[in-house]
Amino acid sequence: MTTQEVAKRYVELAKIGELHTIQQELYSSDAISIEPENNSQLPLRAEGLSAMQEKEQYFYQNIVEEMHGGFCSEPVVSTYYFACAMGMDVTIKGQARRVKEQIGIFEVRDGKIVSEQFFYDDFK
Repeated sequence: MTTQEVAKRYVELAKIGELHTIQQELYSSDAISIEPENNSQLPLRAEGLSAMQEKEQYFYQNIVEEMHGGFCSEPVVSTYYFACAMGMDVTIKGQARRVKEQIGIFEVRDGKIVSEQFFYDDFK
C-alpha cells in the first residue's frame, strides 16, 4: 500500500472507532509510538505492536472513565508520512467531560505504519 492508501484506510477505520483493526491491519509489528511528556502515567515510548496495544489498553482501563465519541480529520499526506487532527469526547477519571484534541504524525514504510507520534496538551 502507498502512504496515501494507508492514510485513507487509517481515517476510514478511525472514524468508526476500529482502533484494534487499525493496529492489526496497518501497523508493522515493530512499530513505535511516542507520546509527549504528560501526567497520565502512559509510557512515553512504546516499542512493538504488543507494547502499543498494552499502552492503549492501559489508557482505556486506567485513565478513561467514559468515552463519548471521537473524530479524525482527513489526512495530510507526503511520500512517507501522513498527519491527522484527531480527538475524543471523553471523561477522564476524576475530571469533567471534555474534548481532547491532538495531532498524530505517522511514518509509513513498505506499506505499514512504522511510527506514530502524538502532540497534545496534558490530561490536566
